Amino acid sequence: MMLKERNLLVLYGSQTGTAQDLAERIGREALRFKFEVRVIEMDDFEVQHLPEQAFVVFVCSTTGQGEEPDNMKKFWRFLLRKDLSQSSLLEMHFGVLGLGDSSYQKFNFAAKKLHKRLLQLGAKAILDPALGDDQHDMGLDAAINPWLENFWQKTLQMFPLPVGVQPLTPDFLPPAKYSVSQMDSINSMVIQSSSHQPHISAKNPYNAVISQNLRVTSPEHFQDVRLITFDLNESGISYSPGDVVMVQPQNSDDKIEMFFQIFPQLNRHQRLSLGSNKVETKLPPDWILPATGFTTEDCARRYWDFQSIPRRSFFELLARFSTDEMEREKLLEFVSSEGQQDLFNYCNRPRRTMLEVLYDFHKSAAQVPVEYLFDLIPAIKPRAFSIASSFKTNPKQLQILVAIVQYKTKLSEPRRGLCSTWLSRLDSGVQVPLWVRSGTLRFPTDPTIPVIMVGPGTGCSPFRSYINDQRLSLHPADNERELYLFFGCRNRIHDFFFSDEWLALEKQGRLHLSCAFSRDQPDKVYVQHRMDEQRLLLRRLLIDSQASVFVAGNAKQMPDQVTQALRAALMNEDGASDDDCWTMEKAENYVAEMVKQSRLQLETWS
Repeated sequence: MMLKERNLLVLYGSQTGTAQDLAERIGREALRFKFEVRVIEMDDFEVQHLPEQAFVVFVCSTTGQGEEPDNMKKFWRFLLRKDLSQSSLLEMHFGVLGLGDSSYQKFNFAAKKLHKRLLQLGAKAILDPALGDDQHDMGLDAAINPWLENFWQKTLQMFPLPVGVQPLTPDFLPPAKYSVSQMDSINSMVIQSSSHQPHISAKNPYNAVISQNLRVTSPEHFQDVRLITFDLNESGISYSPGDVVMVQPQNSDDKIEMFFQIFPQLNRHQRLSLGSNKVETKLPPDWILPATGFTTEDCARRYWDFQSIPRRSFFELLARFSTDEMEREKLLEFVSSEGQQDLFNYCNRPRRTMLEVLYDFHKSAAQVPVEYLFDLIPAIKPRAFSIASSFKTNPKQLQILVAIVQYKTKLSEPRRGLCSTWLSRLDSGVQVPLWVRSGTLRFPTDPTIPVIMVGPGTGCSPFRSYINDQRLSLHPADNERELYLFFGCRNRIHDFFFSDEWLALEKQGRLHLSCAFSRDQPDKVYVQHRMDEQRLLLRRLLIDSQASVFVAGNAKQMPDQVTQALRAALMNEDGASDDDCWTMEKAENYVAEMVKQSRLQLETWS
């Protein structure tokens, strides 16, 4: 089928900015094939005009329990309207790219839902959806890159170029996302003060002061874990158990110094201002890079995420500026189909950062104009942390439990997490930009329903918030909810978080506590083993009391093992009568029904 109009609309729903980065990449590739292209956030698009669009690419991530990103919610509600007919989108040809993580139960659920709904409304899929997986060795690119190659081939058959017109060569240089202007001094624009306090959000975070940054693992323990307390004062911030706080990190001084060594042509004190080269392109948030001006060093500290792992598109753009024959040849090899294993061995396997790659290719880096650094290097994304404190207990403070990320690869310097490392180095009195958003865990309101919580390691954070919320009163009530906590760590003496609080509640009979200290005996013991020891109790709670189960923590193996422990408890193979024994199928169906009813909820991370 050949279609005449060569207009492409790229709509994205992004929670942390990754989907936006991919949408902008697709927009650049579309320019190569001579499409008129617009790249727009889903909730900023006037959705009533969607039926008029003939060619659309949707890019979306999945958050929490299979939910759509915040900036896609309004768009998604429109698509779910019952008054939309099955022929509403008959004119549309579309593709969906999903960005997800297969360690989560509802992998790429938002993309799958979107694809299905578009088909229901009459739109025609150009390809099956691409389901990018952050767990793959090559990351999201493993699914995205071959999908895009196939997509453009099919697209050019449907939307052919005019006779005699050829696509631009792969090394063409697309326009920069932003224009950059030098400023002589700070813009003296007067900002009107207002007595109205704007709502705390991603667009207007609260600069919370750290009142305590406490290491809660023993000094000799290999893992540094911090309990960080923020003062909320008169911010107006409130939160509930299960909510998360978003923290905007910054690059460290030593990495900033390395950055300016790689880019000696940049004046770190030069004041700059940004302008959008397209109407629909959003400028960075004003609180990160103010419209009144900022320095190059501000960008290096607060905006450019040069400690992230570069994707293939990074090497493609860097190659376009390279004038060094050897460096350019290697960059082009990395972006070729034949060079993907070499790229993996160089970059993904050792977790080489963008800054380290730029150091290796410093001759090419020196050729990149400052305006293209905003295309080459992505923006620093905010990080989400489960809130570990109770608003009811102390509404003037917020606490998070942070495991400091550090590990070795074949590279000489240890790999370090940007946000956790930055937080670990902050002293009391330092301000941190943050805001709160709803989490994925929804605790029951009926006080008669028992709550079972499984939270090894820092996964206990939302449960500490909930337990403190439920046990606010110093004296137990007659109808107090039954609370069960399965906590796991390596050693009782090294990393048993909040032990004094929980042991005191256990002594009062207000918390049923089961701990798995995996390294305190010859055989490793994990939370699922403690659950197996109490399977008769679990069975009674799940079936007779309709208990709700909440699981939080590392996504690798624990969630599946905990779910299996629930199935084993339901099967009840401990000498019960035949009438009480369940088959594996019945147990699996029961657990699946618990998920549907939100009686089993998981919040995991990789």
